Amino acid sequence: MVIMKFGGTSVGKPERMHQVSQLITRNTEPTLVVLSALSGTTNALVEISTALASPNKQIAAEKIAALEKQYRAFIIDLLKEETIRAKANEMITEHFEFLKITQKISLSDALNKDILAQGELMSTKLFSLYLEQEKIDHALLPALEFMQLDVNDEPDLTAIQEKIKGVLAQHPGKRLFITQGYICRNSRAEVDNLKRGGSDYTASLIAAAVKASVCEIWTDIDGMHNNDPRVVDKTVAIEQLSFDEAAELAYFGAKILHPTCIWPAQQENIPVKLLNTMQPTAVGTVIKKEAGSVGVKAVAAKDNIIAIKIKSSRMLLAYGFLRKIFEVFEKYKTPIDMITTSEVAVSVTIDSDIHLSEIIAELNNIALVEVEKNQTIVSIVGNEIAKTDAVLNKLFQAINEVPVTMVSYGGSHHNISLLIPSEHKIKTLQLINKGLFNL
Repeated sequence: MVIMKFGGTSVGKPERMHQVSQLITRNTEPTLVVLSALSGTTNALVEISTALASPNKQIAAEKIAALEKQYRAFIIDLLKEETIRAKANEMITEHFEFLKITQKISLSDALNKDILAQGELMSTKLFSLYLEQEKIDHALLPALEFMQLDVNDEPDLTAIQEKIKGVLAQHPGKRLFITQGYICRNSRAEVDNLKRGGSDYTASLIAAAVKASVCEIWTDIDGMHNNDPRVVDKTVAIEQLSFDEAAELAYFGAKILHPTCIWPAQQENIPVKLLNTMQPTAVGTVIKKEAGSVGVKAVAAKDNIIAIKIKSSRMLLAYGFLRKIFEVFEKYKTPIDMITTSEVAVSVTIDSDIHLSEIIAELNNIALVEVEKNQTIVSIVGNEIAKTDAVLNKLFQAINEVPVTMVSYGGSHHNISLLIPSEHKIKTLQLINKGLFNL
């Protein structure tokens, strides 16, 4: 089975949905298609939910009405057959009636997640109706029947595997299936989600559960590029990456791929392909066990980083000091991106300030603490690059005018990471593009 995931921009216009239908019907293998919400919908639903939490519910009403208007116009362009169009309008009415009812209910976390789920539910139903109009045989599989979180709010791959087999068995003879990305149920059977960008995760989890031959992630760019094309003029697509290289790039800021997407596919050794809906003949990027080549592949940048320096001349060398530091971050479920140590200080970086004040308060009990915000991690990724002296020489020659706050080197064979003030990010990426890629 082939798993094909299409993001919001790939289904964000009626003509794009038409194009997606052509792509998914050319496969010779059975195909399961994972769809995101139409582009802009999740943001609009977040705004609606935020407005519902405010005293002025009229703002929410206006935002709901504006979003419904967009969907009514979308249906007119997507569907030409009157009976199918009527079904679509009836379906949209049901979903927006739910959104209107939420104005009379106190907003809770559970209700918020129900609201956010509407985007994927509507996009898949609209696409299913289009396939029905075009006489393309398929089955619409509700993701809420098989996408499952465990008690730790992590995907339960064993449960997903068992449940999706049961759901697929209900449609003997079908070779094309459509389902929602992002949404799932938690251990309490409530509607939940896999966080922003989670449709990639859905696709990879399903691929692992059904032992797919390939997991295709279709976006609006032709594969993973060696640098950020939004701020660097000359970039090139990378033909092949190892799972480890791709995971490093995704975690450290490559926007094309959700950081969690790699793990499930890697567990079952399922190739992941990054492809371009707008240029379907482009080679794209394949991610598999083998790296394909040695050397620098790409650079990625992760913004909104907070650097924390923990200084204690009295305690640093004492047994258990580092453990005490890490226990603070563990207590507040705040992961550390980078860490460096010296004789009198430990420096770490985090990417969330949700529990920053509590973390600093506890660290102040055992050491002096300095905090620097507005930092960026720039990661250079490639096969075995940490063992290649020439890479280090070229890198630091290229960025000799950039103030580097921290360096992480040797923790991974595939990654060299630098912490810099965010104001130097664009310049740094451009200098690396020239110094390491000659572009």
